[in-house]
Amino acid sequence: MSIKVRIPTPLMKLTENQAEVECTGKDINDLVDNLEKVYPGIKARICDENGKIRRFINFFVNDKDIRFLQGDKTELRDGDEVSIIPGVAGGGEFREDQVERYSRQIILSEVGGVGQRKLLDARVIIIGCGGLGSPCAYYLAGAGIGKIALVDSDKVELNNLQRQIVHFMKDIGKQKTASAKEKLESINPDVEIITYPLRLTSGNIMEIIKDYDIVVDGSDNFPTRYLVNDACVMSNKPFSHAGILRFDGQATTIIPHEGPCYRCIFPEPPPPGMVPSCQEAGILGAVAGILGVVQATEVLKYILGKGKLLVGKLLVFDALEMSFRKLNIQRNNDCEVCGDKPTITELIDYEQFCGLRTSASGGLVKEITK
Repeated sequence: MSIKVRIPTPLMKLTENQAEVECTGKDINDLVDNLEKVYPGIKARICDENGKIRRFINFFVNDKDIRFLQGDKTELRDGDEVSIIPGVAGGGEFREDQVERYSRQIILSEVGGVGQRKLLDARVIIIGCGGLGSPCAYYLAGAGIGKIALVDSDKVELNNLQRQIVHFMKDIGKQKTASAKEKLESINPDVEIITYPLRLTSGNIMEIIKDYDIVVDGSDNFPTRYLVNDACVMSNKPFSHAGILRFDGQATTIIPHEGPCYRCIFPEPPPPGMVPSCQEAGILGAVAGILGVVQATEVLKYILGKGKLLVGKLLVFDALEMSFRKLNIQRNNDCEVCGDKPTITELIDYEQFCGLRTSASGGLVKEITK
């Protein structure tokens, strides 16, 4: 009989720095006793003086919390995987409810307590509470991102509900940022939600994004996309980009000066009217969901420092074919913004750059999320 036991970082010094060990045991109690025989001192860290598992330590058997099974008498079988999850990891304590809330990702070896602390300390800003921003925000809040900022100047409309899943019928007419804030706080009270119910411009974007670790671009118009790209490159701020239309979507992650920026892929926007908007051409709601979740995944990987990001890659999704392709994209040494000798070194008039008029208030003519 062999049981795989995942050892948390605080206990690894007792297992010769092994994150996983093999052991035996007919149940959890027996397993702990056998671990003690091989790694003296570990039982005292796990159990109190009465031999009971300490209240700040949880055990999971094959992803199931033993508190909802048979506790320390939970029977084990050959090939089972047991994860030991302490309430102290990554330099700070987790409350008991946090251990339970994040247990399904804490037991991932790529996350653990250290990774969960990184998520709780992270700051993410999402531009747009629409088709992309809604699913992205849901999953980032669920994962425990400590601070999430939401930027959107629009109000909820009935036609938004087909894909903008953070808004409900009762929210029609409400500011999108306020609607989204309400849902995200109800999902996870750990998360601090900051709202910016305004339009992004060259005059305000630098101040708005400066305190965040990574930016999520969920915009749906070219002026905002180029504005976000240029601001992030100039402030050396990583960001996740995605675009959707009809049954198609694309996504990339941009780390300034480590890979291509948006202008390296698309040096200039198409003429006005050449590429229809979602309002004109339509969008399958589920496509927005898929691409928004891709963005959330990229953000989580970036914060955790795990996996391969879509840097230098353009992920292209075709819903009708149900296919994903990854295209290699390269940094343009002559790029006007991120090149070796950039010619654009300060933010410009992006409405004029994209051939669009500017409203009387100076903001973008088109809304930034749909």
